[in-house]
Amino acid sequence: MNKRERLAAAYNGQPVDRPPVALWRHFPGDDQDADDLAAAHIHFQRLHDWDFLKVTPASTFMVDDYGVQTAWRGNEEGTRDYVSFPVAQAEELTALALLDVMTGSYALARRALQQICSAVDPDATVLQTIFSPLSQLKKLAGRRLLPLLRLHPQAVQVALATLTANSLRHIESLTTIGVGGIFYAVQHASAHQMSRAEYAVFGRPFDLQILQALPAGWFNVLHLHGADVYFDDVADYPVQAINWHDRETWPDLTTALTRFPGAVIGGIRQWDTLLRGAPAQIRAEALDACVQTGGQRFILGTGCVAPITAPAANLRALRQAVETMPSHRPAAHRMQD
Repeated sequence: MNKRERLAAAYNGQPVDRPPVALWRHFPGDDQDADDLAAAHIHFQRLHDWDFLKVTPASTFMVDDYGVQTAWRGNEEGTRDYVSFPVAQAEELTALALLDVMTGSYALARRALQQICSAVDPDATVLQTIFSPLSQLKKLAGRRLLPLLRLHPQAVQVALATLTANSLRHIESLTTIGVGGIFYAVQHASAHQMSRAEYAVFGRPFDLQILQALPAGWFNVLHLHGADVYFDDVADYPVQAINWHDRETWPDLTTALTRFPGAVIGGIRQWDTLLRGAPAQIRAEALDACVQTGGQRFILGTGCVAPITAPAANLRALRQAVETMPSHRPAAHRMQD
C-alpha cells in the first residue's frame, strides 16, 4: 500500500498492510519565515517518512495580523508566549475586520505550504493546521474570552463570524497548491473551558461552517485539545479522523471506535512516554494501542504535538513500531446506535 491508500483504508475500516503513523511538532523560530518553516517540515518528513504531514505554523498565524504580540521563550511544545492581546472590550470584537489572506501571516503560511507540497513525496498527504474560530478568539482576547462571551454574546458571535470567514478564504486559497486536508484544532470542547451548552452556541455552529465547506476527497483530522473533552458532542463532525489525549482522558481508543465512524489517532503519551520515556516504552504503548483497536481504524501518534526536546530515538521507535506490529484482525468495534 502507498500512504494515501493506507490512510483511506484506515479511516474507511478496511484492511491495512500496517497502521498509518504520524507525528507533528512546532518549529520555533523557523515559523517566523516561510522558507525556514518549509525547510523544517520537508526535512522532518524526509527523515521519518510519516504517512501524512501535518504542517504546524506559529499557533497565532491566523490572528497575528490583528496585532497579537508573542515572544519565543523556550516552551517545550515549541509555542510562543503571549505578550499582549488586542481584544478586551465588546466594541473591539465587532471592530474586527476581514483579513486579506493573501498577505501577512496567512500568506507566510501559504507560501510555506506551497513549497512543502512541491518538495515532499506526492504520496504523503499534507495537512494545514486550522484553529477553530473560538480558539482564534481566545488568542485575541486571552482570559477576557469567557467574560466577553457571557456578557456580550452577540458581539462574540459577530467576531466568530469574521474569523470563520477568514478561515474559509484561507482554506479556499490552499485548494490549488496541493494541500490534501486540514488538521482542525478545537480547544474549548472541554469541561475545563466552558459548558456543553456554551460550546453548542459558540463553538459547534462555526466548526460545522468550516468542516462542511471542505473539498470532497480531503483527509481531515479533528483535534480535541485538553482533558475532559466533549467527545460525543463532536463525534458527528464530518472528518475522517479524530485525535485527542487518549492516554490521559476519556474516551480510550476502544471506546472511541464505538462512537466515531472514522479513524482514531493516538496511543502514545506525549510527555511521560515520548519525551521522558525510552524506546521500549514507545514500542509497548504502540503495541497496546494496536491491541485496543485490533489495528483497525487506527493511526499511531500522540495526543498532541511532539515536544521539541523529545529524544530522536523515541521518534524513530514510534515510526518503526508500526513495521513490526502483528497482523491486523477484522474490525471488532461497532458503532453505537
